[in-house]
Amino acid sequence: MPERILNPGRRKLIATAGLSALGWLVRPKTALAGIAISPRQSSRPDHVLVTVFLRGGADGLSLVVPYGDDHYYRSRPTLAIATPSRSGGVIPLDNYFGLHPALAPLKPLYDAGQMAIVHACGSGDQTRSHFEAMATMERGINCETGPASGWLARHLESAPWHNESPLRAVALGSLVPDSLRGAPTATALSSVNDYRLKANLPLGSSGFARELQGLYGGIDPLGIAGREALSLLRRLEALTPAEKLPRSGSHYSTDALGEGLRQAALLIKSDNGVEVACLDHNGFDTHVAQGGSIGPLASQLTSLGQSLASFAHDLGETLWNKTTVVVLSEFGRRVEENSGAGTDHGRAGAMFVLGGKGIAGGKVHGQWPGLAPAMLEGPGDLRVTTDYRNVLGEVLQNRVRNTRLASVFPELSYKPLGVTTA
Repeated sequence: MPERILNPGRRKLIATAGLSALGWLVRPKTALAGIAISPRQSSRPDHVLVTVFLRGGADGLSLVVPYGDDHYYRSRPTLAIATPSRSGGVIPLDNYFGLHPALAPLKPLYDAGQMAIVHACGSGDQTRSHFEAMATMERGINCETGPASGWLARHLESAPWHNESPLRAVALGSLVPDSLRGAPTATALSSVNDYRLKANLPLGSSGFARELQGLYGGIDPLGIAGREALSLLRRLEALTPAEKLPRSGSHYSTDALGEGLRQAALLIKSDNGVEVACLDHNGFDTHVAQGGSIGPLASQLTSLGQSLASFAHDLGETLWNKTTVVVLSEFGRRVEENSGAGTDHGRAGAMFVLGGKGIAGGKVHGQWPGLAPAMLEGPGDLRVTTDYRNVLGEVLQNRVRNTRLASVFPELSYKPLGVTTA
């Protein structure tokens, strides 16, 4: 087959810019060359899945406190959150479980049926190692064996629709998480301002964009992908300062989580083809001076509660109904507090599932094993009774509408809990 030669104008354009065929966007942590090129279909979903990973092993017994279990108070004489009737006490969900007081902003969502809790959940990883446990969850497996790709990447690959948006899967932060490993469209950005044409090109951004419009004017997959990205750029640039502001009454925390959720809301509201948004919330490895109703852990939870509540408010009812947020952590903490007024690595933790219509909220789901010493596992950990993948699988099937769970979690014997409604 003879070599295909670009015409001189196109060849000069690409050479002058110092770019490869699709490397004409500044996206600091990824390359547009990674975009999946496929024919456009009209079946792109209008649902967004947001994951918030609590890095460090969040103490599920502090997030969702079993205040009705006397063993909880015996095991944590200095760290236990007080009963609801006392100052700084838990926010009661029923006569047994309550939210940490720092998560009070989430209580209205719970009461409205827009937040479901799954307790005593986790993976089969027994190492109690951050690295191993996070790798297990982000790969969507139960223990060491299984696919090396991320579960979200496999979801995007197996989904029965096509979405050419370069922002199909976004990590709001500095790194693309392992859950998106293998996803051809994954992008990491801290701000929508990261997504722009290079400003120092000889033709200038607008002139360069016009040349690119001509370069990618064909009906081939390369042209389709190029025009999609240029269209996305124009939409982002057209946003007014007022449109970039959160909805009145939204008060995100000023840390990385708050800023990330604010950016996620902006991308969803501006309709740029986002299907998956991933965020991290660090600082949950509370071996020393964990604190109870106040302290380091409470500060992290204050940010979590405030920012998630603001995110729901910012989106408004229509978009919130089309959004699902899953909050998870690699493992929980030991039931008994340690000598450093903290908690060591444990096993089971808690997951949150939030969203509008379709969430079976206002309930703590899962089989609660109890905190009696005879019911604990290992050196004194809450026993895992729910495979975290069943929660993720239910969200994918009922909320995101990807029913190909065997492709996402190939070794899972799927058993839905009822945290969502079909």
